Amino acid sequence: MGLIRGNTGDWEIVIGLEVHAQVSSNAKLFSGAATAYGAEPNTQVSLVDAAMPGMLPVINEWCVAQAVRTGLALNAQINKHSVFDRKNYFFPDLPQGYQISQFKQPVVGEGEVVVDLDDGESVIVRIERLHLEQDAGKSMHDQRPGETLIDLNRSGVALMEIVSKPDMRAPEQAGAYMRKLRTILRYIGSCDGNMDEGSLRCDVNVSVRRPGGELGTRCEIKNLNSVRHIMKAIEYEAHRQVGVLEDGGTIVQQTRLYDVAKGETRAMRSKEDAHDYRYFPDPDLLPLIFDDAFIETQRAALPELPDAKKARFQQQYGLSAYDAGVLVGEQASAAFFETAAAGRDAKLVANWTITELFGALNRLSKGIEDSPVTADNLGGLVDLIQDGTISGRLAKEVFAEMLETGETAVAVVDRKGLKQVSDEGAIAAAIDQVIAANPDKLAEYKGGKTKLAGFFVGQVMKATGGKANPQVVNKLLTEKLDA
Repeated sequence: MGLIRGNTGDWEIVIGLEVHAQVSSNAKLFSGAATAYGAEPNTQVSLVDAAMPGMLPVINEWCVAQAVRTGLALNAQINKHSVFDRKNYFFPDLPQGYQISQFKQPVVGEGEVVVDLDDGESVIVRIERLHLEQDAGKSMHDQRPGETLIDLNRSGVALMEIVSKPDMRAPEQAGAYMRKLRTILRYIGSCDGNMDEGSLRCDVNVSVRRPGGELGTRCEIKNLNSVRHIMKAIEYEAHRQVGVLEDGGTIVQQTRLYDVAKGETRAMRSKEDAHDYRYFPDPDLLPLIFDDAFIETQRAALPELPDAKKARFQQQYGLSAYDAGVLVGEQASAAFFETAAAGRDAKLVANWTITELFGALNRLSKGIEDSPVTADNLGGLVDLIQDGTISGRLAKEVFAEMLETGETAVAVVDRKGLKQVSDEGAIAAAIDQVIAANPDKLAEYKGGKTKLAGFFVGQVMKATGGKANPQVVNKLLTEKLDA
């Protein structure tokens, strides 16, 4: 639990997230304009997006289906009747002067997400709602001195706002929740989850209270687009609020911004309440009405979700919860593992995938899709370890070559002559040479320093260029030393 110790006692952090996920769609929510990232400013704007007089919004059915699929993946209630409202607020980069959103009757109701934490524990974060709304455009203040330019490319892009209950109690929980939500969205393909492109960003609500007490006044930190910044912003804001309360002050409900450079939050404006937006049903849009067949069609099209895949990996492959959780973090990683593990020692494959491959890809800043070592080739490496062709130590050398060249394990072993030596005669000869070269160590061993066995093993492996079968070395060396 995220407790902050103050001079007057402990304070508990209470966190809720409002995540804005851009719907993966080629067209906007209410127009046919394109949504490609990185296009030249104002090249993807329809007359509807520009709010020309007489233009009427037309709902994008694909975006609605994506919202329903997301709700199902969040174990949430799908509302068969939902309504679009006008949220009246001045957006300088949304020409119509209001935002089309959903308020009292969202498309998705309550659900929940199971969040796995680094310490092995899990928490359940309840989902309050998911509603569809249009995004605003972009105000650019750095193009011309003293002027602000408007890019309407994002104006009207479909967003899913996923609102959690205030169930998180530490910055780490908020970070884990955000990562889990991103994984689910990417699995079902309703959002690409690219936080650096603005496809996934969130507002964080933070308050503090005495442990288990009444909820405190919350402040909202706007527009955070990285998990690291989310966690740091919460940490700072919670300590700021505790400092205010400890000094006898009161928390003012505010919307705040997180200054990445300074690592602190600062007031942006006083926080509006719902009544300030004067919501009312949009007269240009009919309510959304679903039947059971539509919902079940969307449910049937869902892929195996992360939690189900994790449970299957544990049961089918005998993996630990941690290993299974790491492997299902991305669909591509899970698929890679399953290909490599087919017909092999799954735990050994998981170890090589998580420890060696993921570690190498991180160093190379590559994703699993760009891995120089394919799933089949990693499986081939594990085959050579299992059949005794190479030792575990040599396997790391082979893997490094595979990473560099993209070759198969067999090709590397043949090219570098790395086959493991299991011939007992050859290994026995090497042992004799090592013992003969170290009479003082042999005497010490005979005198009771049995830990020197490790020294002799190392010398034999060195003498054989690391190719000797370690099991044979240990067996023969023990016989020689204890003779």
